[in-house]
Amino acid sequence: MIWYPYEQMKTMKAPYKIIDAQGVWLKTEEREMIDSVSSWWSVIHGYKHPALNEAIKSQTDRFAHVMLGGLTHEPVQRLSQKLQSFLPGDLNYCFFSDSGSVAVEVGLKMALQYFVNRGDLKRTKVLSLTHAYHGDTFKTMEVGDDEDYHFILEAYGEKKDVIHIPTEIPALEEAFEKYHQVLNCFIVEPLLQGAGGMRMYDISFLRRARELCDQYGVLLIFDEVATGFGRTGNRFVADLVLPDILILGKALTGGYIGHAVTVANTKVYDGFYGDDPAQALMHGPTFMGNALACSVALASIEVFEREDYMSRIRRIEEITRREMADFTDPRIKEVRIMGGCVCVEVYDAHTLKGYQQFAYERGVFSRPFLQYLYAMVPYIISEEELVQVLNTMKEWFAGHRLP
Repeated sequence: MIWYPYEQMKTMKAPYKIIDAQGVWLKTEEREMIDSVSSWWSVIHGYKHPALNEAIKSQTDRFAHVMLGGLTHEPVQRLSQKLQSFLPGDLNYCFFSDSGSVAVEVGLKMALQYFVNRGDLKRTKVLSLTHAYHGDTFKTMEVGDDEDYHFILEAYGEKKDVIHIPTEIPALEEAFEKYHQVLNCFIVEPLLQGAGGMRMYDISFLRRARELCDQYGVLLIFDEVATGFGRTGNRFVADLVLPDILILGKALTGGYIGHAVTVANTKVYDGFYGDDPAQALMHGPTFMGNALACSVALASIEVFEREDYMSRIRRIEEITRREMADFTDPRIKEVRIMGGCVCVEVYDAHTLKGYQQFAYERGVFSRPFLQYLYAMVPYIISEEELVQVLNTMKEWFAGHRLP
């Protein structure tokens, strides 16, 4: 029996069974529907993209996987070289893993060991944001701040090694003044906090964070697992403010295979480089640098560049702002739009009960959570298809009048 994610198995609604997919469309036995959430924000090129399919097939004919312990191969070498030229600044050193959560764990481990290697054993604390979500493994839950996902940690009592602050510059400055001597890193989902409620904030906060990290010698980590590859309207938020460690996943492989990368700058890498084996990064996921994943990631980046996806994303935002302009309802708290993301936050989560089936019947797959109705569409979506997604959102409120 399948144990499904984020579900009470006794009461869960039966999931829609997908039998085929093409472009932005998912197909069940009964109907086709637009995937408005890109399979948890990863399938940026849509389904069955010919270039990505060919990359997988071609690599399979050679070999699917070999470990990186004592071995290497051309796809992982080429992807590392591509990321080195593709990413900003001196984010040059790629540590691969098999999921975004593990990649965040690696980044947090790098930050802690960076200071341990220097003999600084006081810097054991992490600064993070309120409403943060960085994954569901244990350290990522600890730096997260979402009781709906991470309530199990209450069994351990109060967090001792993580400080949470809102996305407000005074709170940021106060935290650095008070805790800078014990902080090893500040980790953020830059500009857009995804699972914590599609919360959006200003770049000025991150610019000030970079200044304070430089002033106090704290490492800055950007978790761009969800925000990378254009979702905020920027290629990467790291193009605007340069972190010391950048974490990518989800769209890295175009949503084809689980894979992620933790990319360190020269300063961090040099903190591990030397003659002492004890200062090496002792981490090694079995499927890190998987050849299939690296091959499809290369193809995904090439398509992203060749087909000018940033223009596509700007068009998606433009259409979304046009269609959602002046859209209001007394049940709606706020409509937020950034790049390839739109979120309708309601006051009461009960307002959205039944929306998923409503959307399904109108040819749209959606997965609202809590009080958030959102869309993060594949970048290949047509204007007509995007308008269908947005109209379905609006029709829900028009067809479900206030009592």
